[in-house]
Parts: sequence; structure tokens; C-alpha cells
Amino acid sequence: MDNYNQNTSYYQSGQQAMPKSIAKNFIANVFMWMFVGLALSAVFALLFMNNSNLLLYLVNLETGKLNILGWVTMLAPLGFVMLMSFAFNRLSAPVITLLFLLYSAINGISFSFILLQYTANSVVGCFASAAAMFGIMAVMGYTTNKDLTSFGRILTMALIGIVVAMLINIFLKSDTMGYVISIIGVGVFTGLTAYDVQKLKRIGEGVEYEGVPAEQTKKLAIMGALTLYLDFINIFLFLLRIFGGKRD
Repeated sequence: MDNYNQNTSYYQSGQQAMPKSIAKNFIANVFMWMFVGLALSAVFALLFMNNSNLLLYLVNLETGKLNILGWVTMLAPLGFVMLMSFAFNRLSAPVITLLFLLYSAINGISFSFILLQYTANSVVGCFASAAAMFGIMAVMGYTTNKDLTSFGRILTMALIGIVVAMLINIFLKSDTMGYVISIIGVGVFTGLTAYDVQKLKRIGEGVEYEGVPAEQTKKLAIMGALTLYLDFINIFLFLLRIFGGKRD
């Protein structure tokens, strides 16, 4: 979730702060693109949830399971994140922006399969709770004077543990283990929200780089938006697994 952090070494050429107006514009752009991504995901999720004809392109009618196109749709978001992270320095700002928008749209389609399992009230409730938790931690991360770097490293290691546990649970299929993973997941991504916002604030202030060209700054803003998008989405999905009411 924090893959683009590996690229910050390219921008650590000094400690001179950029003008505050530039820093504020950077953070504003990060959140703007995050909200664009979330809106795009919501539109495509609702579009596929409410149109059975579209879902038929992704599901095999005979087996009731995903067809090849369905599996591509489910796995494509991971491919987009890896491409944007590892090819960050080779991709232009317009290409990274396009990849982020495509990622958000396809992610929305894959969410439609998950959201169809839950009642509308529980989806709305969990979304509102996730928004509140994300908002509070974002404000804390932006306003705190405490350095959250060590905290972020601990949470990153915990995230790796969650991923490993989820992979193991694919084979174990333990509801109890899944429930525990979801509880820990909410805590980890809530904490990562504060850490990521503070990191982005520092990037915007020029603590981690100086004299970065506009092209590179745009790319960093998109990758920052992707990071916060993932924080919010994971909080929402883990809350949904804990508190979501299943459809009859």
C-alpha cells in the first residue's frame, strides 16, 4: 500500500521548505484525486450492482462463478498498483493519472461483487464509519508534531502479517480467523492513514525533496492519492466484513 515510498530517495536532495502555498496545493491535489478515485469506484460499483446484464459479462451462467473476464477484473487492480509503483520513474504524469483512473473504475467493478453480498443499510453505515475514522486520523496526521515514522514502520510490518494471514486463511477458510484479521486490519489501516498523511504533508513542505519539476510533483500527488485511497478502501472493507449484514 505504501510502495511509492521507495521513490522518495530520489527527492531527498535537501531540506529547504517549499512555499506554503505550494505545499497546500500539493495536499489539496492529493485529496482531490483521492476523492475522484473513490467517486469513480462508487459509480462503477453501483452501475454493475444495478445492471444484471453487465454482470453477465463477468459471470459464467452455468456455474454461477467468475469467468475469465471476471477473474481479470478482480486481479487487474493489483496489477495496476504494481505497475504504478515499480514503473513510477519511467511513467509520465498523464500515464500515471490514466492508470489511476482505470484502476479506480475497475476496482469499482470488482467491489460490486462484494457489495452485492451485504444490505444497503450496512454498506452505507460502514462507509460512513470508515469516512469518519479516516477523516479523524487524516486530521491527526496532518496536525500532529510527533514524528510517526517509527509508528509507520511497525504498521507496515503488521500489514505484511495481515496479508500472509489472509493468504493462509484462503485455505483454512476460518470465519474466526477472518474476523480477527478484519479487526486488526481496521486498526492497521486507521493508523496508516495518519502516517501517510504526515508523510505527504512533509513531501508537500519540501522536507523530503526540493526543486522537484512540476511533472514529478503531479506524479507524486497521484501516488499519494492512491495510498490514501487504499487506506480508506481497506478500512471500509474490513468494517464491512465485521459489521456488514448479509443479504438473505
